[in-house]
Amino acid sequence: MTKSFDEVKQFILDNQIEMIDFKMVDLDGIWRHLTIPSQNFDQDIMIYGVGFDASSYGFAQVEKSDMIFIPDLSTMIIDPFSKTKTLNLLGDVLVIGKDNTPFDQYPRNIAKHAEAYMIKQGIADEMIIGPEFEFHVFDQVSFEVKPNHIGFSFDLEDAEWNTSQNSHGYQVDSKSAYHIDQPSDSTYDLRNRMSELMDLWGVPVKYHHHEVGGSGQLEIEVKLGKMSHMADATMIAKYVIKNCAKEAGKTATFMPKPIYKEAGNGMHVHMLLKKNNKSLFYDETGYAHLSQTAHYFMGGILKHIASLCALTNPSTNSYKRLVPGFEAPVTIGYATANRSAIIRIPSYAKSPDSKRFELRNPDATCNPYLAYSAILMAGLDGIENKIDPKDHHWGPYDFNLYNLSLEEQKKIESVPSTLDQALDALEKDHLYLTKDGVFPLALIKAWIIKKRAEGKEISQIPHPAEYKKYYNS
Repeated sequence: MTKSFDEVKQFILDNQIEMIDFKMVDLDGIWRHLTIPSQNFDQDIMIYGVGFDASSYGFAQVEKSDMIFIPDLSTMIIDPFSKTKTLNLLGDVLVIGKDNTPFDQYPRNIAKHAEAYMIKQGIADEMIIGPEFEFHVFDQVSFEVKPNHIGFSFDLEDAEWNTSQNSHGYQVDSKSAYHIDQPSDSTYDLRNRMSELMDLWGVPVKYHHHEVGGSGQLEIEVKLGKMSHMADATMIAKYVIKNCAKEAGKTATFMPKPIYKEAGNGMHVHMLLKKNNKSLFYDETGYAHLSQTAHYFMGGILKHIASLCALTNPSTNSYKRLVPGFEAPVTIGYATANRSAIIRIPSYAKSPDSKRFELRNPDATCNPYLAYSAILMAGLDGIENKIDPKDHHWGPYDFNLYNLSLEEQKKIESVPSTLDQALDALEKDHLYLTKDGVFPLALIKAWIIKKRAEGKEISQIPHPAEYKKYYNS
């Protein structure tokens, strides 16, 4: 809800707020923050902003790295984790100049620009999305990368490997914990706390449950909302989940594949387009009741899926999740109620207003503003160029793609199997992102350089499994 400066100032006085915390997002999708005493929060901040140096945020180098932050007053919330009474505010970043123009590389600005492009083209008024947040909660974790010691360890009392200890005896077998109840579901109250705080912060929860991974894999699914708002909501959800875990003496991770031979963490994204408050994705006579517009939108995503992966799955660990056999989609196609396809059409979403599909490959190592904006731009490209997935043999795949013979598998396209492959695709296929300047080319180039450096660094580190495999060679 939009707030005026006077309303926020009165809220600060009424609630005895001591600090104002401004939260900004870097290129990796990590919050940075800058804090001022509440008495320094005045009308000038809404006009001239708060100055800071953005050179360490990972963006492509610009002539002047001095930026200003303008708070979005509609995002205000009292931070539930700060000992000092603190008001949190998200906002936008502008380049200092005569007119203080929005910084075109700032992720939150990119999301707004993508929505504006969609409206400008007359295609839709809103992209509505709903992410599913999968994550692991452990009792403890440790990791180290040194010349003489490389490894990690973690533990959770509920994990199957602890049945031989002096345990509670309610451990769950690997890949057997989907919707498991108490007492095996020991994180139930913790998820309630997470859900309550997310709802308080304007991110209403649809439901939460234990996921299939027996070693503390959980899921919180939220209600659908406007794309740019849900990018904010994704940052909020990760902040709340991690801090709630820490508050409870535990630790939470959104790593796509934290546990060997166990299900990984995705961030499936449900989506639909609306115009004049009416869904553009429903057609009673269409396949799975999806309209031709919805099919074109799917076609655009499927056409650009390899390059999209560089933004929706931007870590080397992402591709340890995208392997067959662990409920992770690897084949390029769409289907109804089929979790083995990249795009799944939920059969339970039957009403015209709720008819949608979900993209199943993204994970939460992404920057949500960049990932959601890229998905939107790919889908819009599909509509603009009438890319029908059936014309490209991308489905519908109404059968289990994991059970195909080797010969049949060769006929079906797959998503990239490494981060380098995804970056190669982004180098070749990015014009759909740069339409109307939504994604600055300088930012795409900086992203590719940054992510290639990450991949190169990790590829040069000896892996513990290599010692087991090759030590005695």
